[in-house]
Amino acid sequence: MARPCAAAAVFLLALLLAAAAALAAAAPATAAGGRAKKKRAAADVYIVMVKPPGDGVDCATYQMGILAAALGSEATAKAALIYSYKTVVSGFAAKLTPPQLAALRKHPAVVRALPEVMYSVHNSNSNSNNNNNNNNNN
Repeated sequence: MARPCAAAAVFLLALLLAAAAALAAAAPATAAGGRAKKKRAAADVYIVMVKPPGDGVDCATYQMGILAAALGSEATAKAALIYSYKTVVSGFAAKLTPPQLAALRKHPAVVRALPEVMYSVHNSNSNSNNNNNNNNNN
């Protein structure tokens, strides 16, 4: 004769295992659905060099026109524009998705579009090494 407590424990264990299996089966579907919503192209910052504007043409207006033509609207271009270069080079920095970058590169006034790169100075000498070298030279 089976004990009532053992039967209840087996029933609860079977119920927990079934619930865990159901959650495990639903998790990949939820994750895939979540990824599908987040699958937008990530925007990165690019430095875009363009041909210089003609004499008497406002540089900022000229660059905004190039960006707006590639992105489809001036509002989208204004949202993407980060900085406009006018002195040494004609160009701008903009936050662009891969499709926007591809459209911009097709514009005849665009010379080059490169991803923004941040450089930092790194000193491999530590103070302890410098102190040891100074002590050895005395």
